[in-house]
This record gives sequence, structure tokens and C-alpha cells, in this order.
Amino acid sequence: MTRLLQSLLDGVGVGSTYALLALGISLIFGVMHLVNFAHGELITVGAYTAYFFFLHGGSWWWMPAVIIGAAVLASVATEQIAFRWVRNASPFTMLLTSFALERLSHALWQIFVSPKQRPFPKPAWVFNSLTLGSVRLEVMDLVTIGVTAITLVGTAIVFRRTLFGIAVRGAAEDFDAARLMGVKANRVISGAFAFAGLLAGIAACLIVMRTPSAEPAMGSEWLLKAVIAAVIGGLGSFSGAIIGGLALGLLETFARAYLPDVATRLDRFSTGIVFIVVALFFVLRPQGLFTVSHAERV
Repeated sequence: MTRLLQSLLDGVGVGSTYALLALGISLIFGVMHLVNFAHGELITVGAYTAYFFFLHGGSWWWMPAVIIGAAVLASVATEQIAFRWVRNASPFTMLLTSFALERLSHALWQIFVSPKQRPFPKPAWVFNSLTLGSVRLEVMDLVTIGVTAITLVGTAIVFRRTLFGIAVRGAAEDFDAARLMGVKANRVISGAFAFAGLLAGIAACLIVMRTPSAEPAMGSEWLLKAVIAAVIGGLGSFSGAIIGGLALGLLETFARAYLPDVATRLDRFSTGIVFIVVALFFVLRPQGLFTVSHAERV
């Protein structure tokens, strides 16, 4: 029972980060019908921002605000510099644009900073733990779950109670009809990218607190997991992104906890099991857990 509760807590902690990233991916997909493979680079931007500030006397008291701000600015910049010019192009062109941004980001960090990992200080409390009965609770897991819960509640309020949220939801369902109702396309899309950057920035804070270092390709693995989580939930579904992220985190954690000891010594074996299960899920239900309907132009 102790092992089960420990795995459950660890899985929710990891899955919460996946959920934040998957929510940003679903948000952009809902508005632009684009799976943004450059979204993971916002984590890299946040990590290098922290690295540069720590070189000049940075502190974790204010570093989260800097990381989140950098991610938001980078997200809005990618929309205005790259995606705005191909907005009316084919989905394949937009997809190639997102791949190009990801590759360009890797190259720029390698050329102008270093291809090697750059560490920086971690918060003093990050590896502290609490004991509740026979269950060991890591403070970082509790912080991750708490921050994610607050963020998701705030996101729900924004998209249900504000004009911006209503405009985004309307654009996600039928952009042409939303325009006829007076919704400004540039404002909605820029706002969606900014909000996706906010979610990615919060996720980046949680990631670099746990593993305080920056490297050019660090966002790629997180991006892959986030895309899988978004597809599990149903691309474009906000609720599905959250459930998909938590489900993937739990699946990973339970695979590592309950596979035989010999198997878990293989570095990628448990991850491989996760991808096999996810592949079977896609075969049985390719539309994801939640089916999202969009108006089609005919």
C-alpha cells in the first residue's frame, strides 16, 4: 500500500508538469490547428535565462518571475516573427515552420553559448522531504502539484469568465464565425501564444528547480511527452490535456515502480513500455479521450 501511494504521488507530480505543457499545446492547436513543436523550446529559453541571471548574482526569490516572463516574450515573438507570416498557409507549412524553429533554437544555443550542459544553483529546499506515516513526501512534488492546481484553476476562470477566454474558445470552435462577431484575429492569436508561454514558463520553473541546468535540447523530451499527453486527451481539449498529462505521468511512474528489477536497470525500458501502451491506445481510440469538434470551411 505504501508503494502504491508513493508511486501515485510521484506520478501526479510528474504528470502535473506534462499537463501544463499539454494545455499550452492544446490551446495553440485549438486556435490555429497547429501542433507547435517549438513549444518545448520555451523551457530551454527559461533555463538559459536563469543560467545567465545566476551568472550575475541571481536569486530564486525572484527568478521564477524572470523565467516566466522570458517564456511569455519568446512565445509571443515566435508568433509574430514566424507563425503570423504562414498563418494562411497549409497545415504542413505551419508544421514545418515549428520544426524549423525548434532546430534553429538548438543550433543558436550551441553556437552562441555551448553544446554542453550549464548548471546553476538549485533552491535550498528542493530536495527536502516530509514523512506522513510510512509515505515519504518530497517537498518538490507537493509544490509542483500545488502550483499546477492553482494554475489550472486560474486558467479555468480566465477561459470561462473573461472576454479574452470567451474569444479564444469561440475562435477554437469556429474562427470565421468568431471574426464575424467582432473578434480580432491578431489579438486572439497573440493572446493565446502569450498564455501558452505563461503555462510553459510555469512548467519551466518547476523543471529547472528540480534539475537546475540548461542545455540546447532540454525541451525536446518534455515536448514529446506533452504532445503525447495532448493527443491522449484529444487535441484541442483543455480538460483532455490535463487528464492526458496526469495519465502519462502515472503510467510512467507505475511502469518504473512495478516492472521487474532486472528490467528497470535498463535505462529506457520503462519508457519503452509507456510508448507501447500509448501506441495501443492510439490504435484503439485515435481521437483521444475527448472528441473535439471544429467547424470546417467548405
